[in-house]
Amino acid sequence: MPYREVLIAAGQDLALRLSDALLELGALSVDVEDRLAGSEQERALFGEPGMEQPRAAWSDNLVRALFADESGADAALLGLLADGVLPDLQGVRQREVAEQDWVRLTQSQFQPVCVDERLWIVPSWHETPAGASMVLRLDPGLAFGTGTHPTTQLCLRWLLRQGSLRERQVLDYGCGSGILALGAALLGVEAVDAVDIDPDAVQATRLNAEANGLRLRHVCHVDELPAQRYDVVVANILASPLRLLAPVLAARARPGGQLVLSGILERQAEELIEVYAPHASLSVWAELDGWVCLAGPVRG
Repeated sequence: MPYREVLIAAGQDLALRLSDALLELGALSVDVEDRLAGSEQERALFGEPGMEQPRAAWSDNLVRALFADESGADAALLGLLADGVLPDLQGVRQREVAEQDWVRLTQSQFQPVCVDERLWIVPSWHETPAGASMVLRLDPGLAFGTGTHPTTQLCLRWLLRQGSLRERQVLDYGCGSGILALGAALLGVEAVDAVDIDPDAVQATRLNAEANGLRLRHVCHVDELPAQRYDVVVANILASPLRLLAPVLAARARPGGQLVLSGILERQAEELIEVYAPHASLSVWAELDGWVCLAGPVRG
């Protein structure tokens, strides 16, 4: 039997009210997304130390609510009208969603990823590709980072092409799923730390390290990381938080140590290089699909 999806355009405050109200009215799930995603007006929601707390929604949202059937969707819409959450149904849409094997569908979207000739990232339900000498087992989960995004691959390629990192200390700042920290550990780095502001990311990194039989020294919230400096600091985040984090990230690298930054579009590279100029000598190390990785030594 098909499901029923209700789609409602909403501003920030209304999106939050709708999310709560729709769940109370029987929605199986509610999702809020940026209606401007993919355009020049797209804006990320994020939170980092020293920044204002992120908003809970965008200024222009699309609220999607999934119901078991059409009658449930209709009843919920009537409830929104009766409770005064919506003044009318203008602009509200419904559509049928076919029942599927969601687990199989999700798994089909995540195939093994070849980072380079040596390193593969492989979901647990796939066999190890023939000829793969290094494999990270990683499934999609609560935290960002499955190896498919160009920014993740750029950072991993940088690590792979540094020669021996065994005696260096590496920090993965904004670790997400921990993929960069795990990549460093797989390459033999003995002292790898991973930090994030999201408890789910910290937990995901710990679980992924255990699943791969890899040891990370510290996996914790950014505020819990001991005071020390690193030979390599990797941060695959976004351009906006990277701007604000320039002094924080530079302070975590030893003089002469390397900063490796990604989550940066080509058009944002020069601005980020300028922002970090007082702290480090960065340049574009590589580009992939419109994204860049900046790397360079921290000033003494």
